[in-house]
Amino acid sequence: MKASKKEKKYQKVSKRDITALGYRSLLNQAIFNYERMQNIGFTATLAPCLKKIYKNDKKKLAEVTEDNLEFINTHNVLVPFLEGLMVSLYEGGEDPETVKKIKISMFGPLAGIGDAIFWFTVMPIMSGICASLASEGNVLGPILYFLVFLAVFILRFPLAHMGYSTGVSALDKIQANTEKVGNSASILGVTILGGLIASYVSITLLPQIEISDGTFISLQTDLFDKIIPNLLPFAFTFLIYFLLKKKVNPTILILSTLVVSVLLAFFGIL
Repeated sequence: MKASKKEKKYQKVSKRDITALGYRSLLNQAIFNYERMQNIGFTATLAPCLKKIYKNDKKKLAEVTEDNLEFINTHNVLVPFLEGLMVSLYEGGEDPETVKKIKISMFGPLAGIGDAIFWFTVMPIMSGICASLASEGNVLGPILYFLVFLAVFILRFPLAHMGYSTGVSALDKIQANTEKVGNSASILGVTILGGLIASYVSITLLPQIEISDGTFISLQTDLFDKIIPNLLPFAFTFLIYFLLKKKVNPTILILSTLVVSVLLAFFGIL
């Protein structure tokens, strides 16, 4: 009796749906934008499965869709694993807020793992080997390189099913520890975002202050960095966050940042 209930619990999305999700994951960067990166392609990949899961609850479907339109930037090869995992959690009735926290906590590490495996290891090594073969007139060079790309493409499908299966098997544990999982995911997500701020937001003040004859101190290295390293990127990021919470148009923020940066650079401040 328990087994039949569990089967019913996961009958909304079929194996064919998860395979189709693997195909659609190719669209992850189809409408890439500098405000929320891959959010549109990511949501479009999930959309058919979400419609099946929430077909009788239009309000919940709208809420979940809006959740997934937030910022995301992860590895295009490993993204089906995350999407399959999320589909299984949504389907099992997990709280969308918890699923969102899990997504935020995972997309950064998946990006790092994917880059390390594919772009920094497999592809450079294969490029060197295949280019060497091709330069010697060996037709195996381009064929082998094509096969590697084909293997990377095919990998999307088992990854999607693996993510879905992982979510199904882990759902009971997650539901039993929802608060702990949510809090842990939030902490990890905040840690990752903090690292992203330090890595991708760069603000350097150029002016120096003369404290005695011929002795100067730098506002950046001798003052702000001594107080808290990356203090200015941190402050700028939270200023933008505050303005976004106040419903300021993101396009206006982007253009304002560009104009202010150019002006400050012109006057030698940045």
